[in-house]
Parts: sequence; C-alpha cells; structure tokens
Amino acid sequence: MQAGQVNPMDDSGFTETMLVQLARDARKASYAPYSKFTVGAACRAESGVAWFGCNVENASYPVGLCAERAAVAAAIAHGEKKITALAVAGGPADSDPDGSLRPCGMCLQFLSEFMVSDAKIIIADGSEGSIEMVLEDLIPQAFKLK
Repeated sequence: MQAGQVNPMDDSGFTETMLVQLARDARKASYAPYSKFTVGAACRAESGVAWFGCNVENASYPVGLCAERAAVAAAIAHGEKKITALAVAGGPADSDPDGSLRPCGMCLQFLSEFMVSDAKIIIADGSEGSIEMVLEDLIPQAFKLK
C-alpha cells in the first residue's frame, strides 16, 4: 500500500460515509500552526481506491497546501485519472468539523480537472453528520481549455 492510499474493503470501493470518516481521520495529521484551522480530505478514484490528504501550512502563506489538492494529488501520482467523490472535514483545531466549510476556489478549479460536474462533494458536519453537494453547484462555470 502506498502513502495516502487505502485499499477498498470490497469490490464496490469506499462509500461516502467511509470517505467522510477517512477525511476526519486525515484531519488529525494536519499541520496548521498559523491558522489553527485543520482540514482532512479523502477522495475515491474510479478504481474504487480511496486517497487522502491534509492541509499543510507554511510561514509563507501562499506556499501551503489544501487537503483537497493533497488527496487528489496522491491519487494522480499513483496513476488514477478520475475522481468520483471527495469528502472534506475541517474547522478550528480541537473542535468538530464545521459544516460551513467549502473547498476554496483554487481547489474547486483543481477538482474540476479530475471530477465530472455532477461528482459528489461531501462536507463533514459536527461529530457525525455530513452535507452532500455536487461539484457543479460549487463551481458552475469552471475554466476549461475545451
């Protein structure tokens, strides 16, 4: 198993509920000494394999990396080409995930390169809840070269 990868439990791959839990777990590895805002993300590739990442801040703020891009980059680095769902869990450190969290504009544009417009994005909310939406609702007119 590669870093940032979790093998599916069966042929159907990871469910949305499992992705949310993986995002919650990935959040624990977050490096956010400046904002104290920790984020974890997990994506399911077309293969059914789940990949995860966390936000990593840097003293030079633009150099940081969002959890969503970290998770998808792990998938792409290992040969995946299409992401079918993404879960995100984040909020102030030492608190339950904040359901108001949304991927930033840079992440949404990045996601639009690897996800179809109706792909699910699931946001962890509270200690057990989640909110489901689709990519197109978050970035209805993503930049495309076509």
